[in-house]
Amino acid sequence: MNRDWIATARTLSEALPYLQRYAGSIVVVKFGGNAMGDEEAMADFARDVVLMRQVGVNPVVVHGGGPMINDLLGKLGIESKFLRGKRVTDKATVEVVEMVLTGLVNKRIVQAIMDEGGRAVGLSGKDDDMMVCVADDPELGFVGKPVEMNVQVLRDLFAAGIIPVVAPVATGMGPNETFNVNGDTAAGAIAGALQADRLLLLTDVSGVKNAAGDIVTAMTPGEVEEMIASGVIAGGMIPKAETALKALEEGVRAVVILDGRVPNACLLELFTEHGAGSLIRSTEPRVKPRVK
Repeated sequence: MNRDWIATARTLSEALPYLQRYAGSIVVVKFGGNAMGDEEAMADFARDVVLMRQVGVNPVVVHGGGPMINDLLGKLGIESKFLRGKRVTDKATVEVVEMVLTGLVNKRIVQAIMDEGGRAVGLSGKDDDMMVCVADDPELGFVGKPVEMNVQVLRDLFAAGIIPVVAPVATGMGPNETFNVNGDTAAGAIAGALQADRLLLLTDVSGVKNAAGDIVTAMTPGEVEEMIASGVIAGGMIPKAETALKALEEGVRAVVILDGRVPNACLLELFTEHGAGSLIRSTEPRVKPRVK
């Protein structure tokens, strides 16, 4: 027999404890980065999400879309302004953000999932008042911080066998307010409100690195706080780490920061002994010891 077939069968057999472990669980996946602009990578991601749903996991996809927003702003002649590394979002900009995220990007992901045989529905944080925000920083304009979450609509979609795909655009406390929400922040808030089993933050790096530059495969919240305070976790990894800590405080069982460029990254993390990326949790044991 072909050795590849035997290896595939062995892999499926070894996945059984993990398939049993995650059956019925909720997994929130933040999807973004380079994979969003690559058709093949998008199809691979969609196939993984469909497989997760097929084996009994309830996945929620939360996505970003920064490069697409920049592209349309440029075409419309609207200048992109940043303050302390964050986009200043005025009225004109937030309208473009909403168009790109809830229209172009959201529906591409929905279509990719449907093309792989899954069922998906695209939403934004505005739908059913799922995510209600206040201004995170008045100097940034319409950049939102979630203060109220209503996730029953997501549970209803789980019950119907449908994969929710959520754009990080939210409503405000006042009439006709729209807020742009950081994708990681939105994913963390949704995971916390759902008491998700896992929050997977897909990035363009291999995970959290220690002072020696090595990937740390497992950390506690206290260790993450120490790495932030000492400057080991820095730059763009800080908001992801802070999102992970907040999600854990709100009841998410574990958060994984992993490289979305790796083929089948989500499946490697959920259904293999080795996992993928950096796992942050308090005390929960894995099915087997984490190996790298």
